[in-house]
Amino acid sequence: MKRCLILMLPLALAACAKPPEGEPATPPAAVAPAATQPAPADTTALSAYHWRLNDAKDASGKRIEALFVSADKPLQLDFADGRISVSNACNHMGGAYSVEGDKLKFDRLASTLMACTDPKLMALDQEIGKRLETVSTFALQSGDAPTLTLTGGNGDVLTFKGDPTAETRYGGKGETAFLEVAAQTKPCNHPLIPNMQCLQVRELEYDDKGIKTGTDGEFQNFYSAIEGYTHEPGIRNVVRVKRYAIKNPPADGSSLAYVLDMVVESETVAP
Repeated sequence: MKRCLILMLPLALAACAKPPEGEPATPPAAVAPAATQPAPADTTALSAYHWRLNDAKDASGKRIEALFVSADKPLQLDFADGRISVSNACNHMGGAYSVEGDKLKFDRLASTLMACTDPKLMALDQEIGKRLETVSTFALQSGDAPTLTLTGGNGDVLTFKGDPTAETRYGGKGETAFLEVAAQTKPCNHPLIPNMQCLQVRELEYDDKGIKTGTDGEFQNFYSAIEGYTHEPGIRNVVRVKRYAIKNPPADGSSLAYVLDMVVESETVAP
């Protein structure tokens, strides 16, 4: 984060000629310092990374344990198009945000209404929600280890580590596609991977109202991976993905990358 240094400009002093004898000297008029405004923060990095909670301390320096429920799935913030998305709590949360100088303000967050069996995970929604729904001072550090630090009015300090988004890694916005993944994989040939099992995938089409259109094609061997997707044998899924062109792909690799956006439909299929 770039901090604005307020500089007190010295008064410009005009050369004073000696006043005529008997005439009082007129003091130079005071020059008001130029008004300054905080420099706008560079918020480009906010949307360039997934921000995963790495540390959280209260005003006394004590770790806020209530914010750390799952070590392998830390709380994650994502910023895009003026909105924040909070994941890896019990429910998915989201809302609008705004930036003014070094202040980050979140509107009241909306949430899904799923119940979780783990009481700590259930409480996590409220713990992160009450800390985000206040005005926070933020600091961004880019480079090899990007960091986002939020400091609340109550003295809580939340530190997040940045992981590049797919748009950042692949250099542009992806194309949205819907894929149906069959319940079972099948053997497929690969020059470098013996005994390879391939997902069986076909692309689906939907209109702007979410109604499926066209005729379903045949399932095909899918030699790529879908980032973020783990296949369970016996489960048929329809997934929404972002598809990206890979610049300079390896000779034996795909020219396209697929990143899971969401699972639209799941069904257990009898063997």
